[in-house]
Amino acid sequence: MQKNKALILAHLDPPRKRLKRRAALAVAFFSLFGMVTAFGTVRETAQPSVERVMVIEKLAISAAQVPDENAHVFWQEERFDRGDTLAALLARLGVDPAVAARLVRENGRAKPFRALRPGMAVQALTADHGDLLSLRFVAGRDTVLGFDRTPDGFSPVEEPAEFSRAVQMKTGEIQSSLFAAADDAGLPDSVAIQLAEIFGGDIDFHRDLRKGDRFSVIYETLYHQGRAIKSGRVLAAEFINDGREYRAVWFGEDPDGGSYYAPDGQSLRKAFLRSPLEFSRVTSGFSTRRFHPLLKKWRAHRGVDYGAPTGTRVRATGDGVVQSAGRQNGYGNVVVLRHKGRISTLYAHLSKFGAGIRRGARVSQGDVIGYVGATGWATGPHLHYEFRVGDQHRNPLKMVFPSAEPVPVARMAAFRDQTGPYAAQLDQLRSVEIAALD
Repeated sequence: MQKNKALILAHLDPPRKRLKRRAALAVAFFSLFGMVTAFGTVRETAQPSVERVMVIEKLAISAAQVPDENAHVFWQEERFDRGDTLAALLARLGVDPAVAARLVRENGRAKPFRALRPGMAVQALTADHGDLLSLRFVAGRDTVLGFDRTPDGFSPVEEPAEFSRAVQMKTGEIQSSLFAAADDAGLPDSVAIQLAEIFGGDIDFHRDLRKGDRFSVIYETLYHQGRAIKSGRVLAAEFINDGREYRAVWFGEDPDGGSYYAPDGQSLRKAFLRSPLEFSRVTSGFSTRRFHPLLKKWRAHRGVDYGAPTGTRVRATGDGVVQSAGRQNGYGNVVVLRHKGRISTLYAHLSKFGAGIRRGARVSQGDVIGYVGATGWATGPHLHYEFRVGDQHRNPLKMVFPSAEPVPVARMAAFRDQTGPYAAQLDQLRSVEIAALD
């Protein structure tokens, strides 16, 4: 082997010594062979012919100082475990103890080490005899942190993570809840949340789900140096709820910077979300006569109560302006939003307010305005939500909300070009499901 080249350690027997090649890596995805459902594995014979896309990622070698031009260098990777010490991690990475001690002594309080968390994969470039040249790991899912060797010691490094993307497809069936079905299908929680947000204008995921409902989803996975770091955007999805089919495709060239539409170009975005919580249960509905658990008397209940753990995020159901944010008697911590058309919404019993939520602040649909709590007259953590038109309270569970504008006629050709392939893949996923059930 030529000198001054990176040696690749390929001995993989020890389970913890998973070593990385620092060369071009290729990740092949976009195949239905990896598709899993919440009700079983799809038979191979049912797989349609889907084009495989090769994702190429170039991995740059660090510009760290090499102390000896004749030295061999190699990359090695280890995971930082719970209860680990920096010294133990560096020892497993093959770093010389004296070098490790100097790095920790001089940089133990530097940002890279302060950001290191259990579960993160750390890569080290070392030369002969354990001389550390470079250390790298992805923190916060978007930033690469670490250190580079310099003539004076070690210099902290902070740089944006460069991601490659691959597309995955999954299907699932509801047996109890969306999250349970997503877990059975191997679908990340972040993608399940996106599904609830995409179809939240048409489906109340607290009340409308039925056993046997089905979903298909096509989404991105982001990779850094061949490792899956996080799930990206849902590109297309289908949800069959109580026999009714809903479909969505992402169009990234509309005036708002991107939105979800039905395959015919109709917008899926409603003026208001069905619920201010992503997942919870209705504990008390809208009623003109309800026995109050604290006041011990019958009175009207002009809103909807959602039971959820303390700290659950509360979302603005529509675009608006904060009319008030503070403490109000029985409501406890409460936020009132003013919307167009003399509409206002109220969110009560919050444990705390969202960042920047104060009188006059503008919020967009889906923004976090607070967190579930039990302040005011509350027997336990829940959200009290009211919907008003003028001075009249309305039942938000029975309101029919208008949709946003469809794709402009002038953009329909671009819309079909971008979203047509994903709509076709949803058809293929449907064919696979039918074949698997035959």
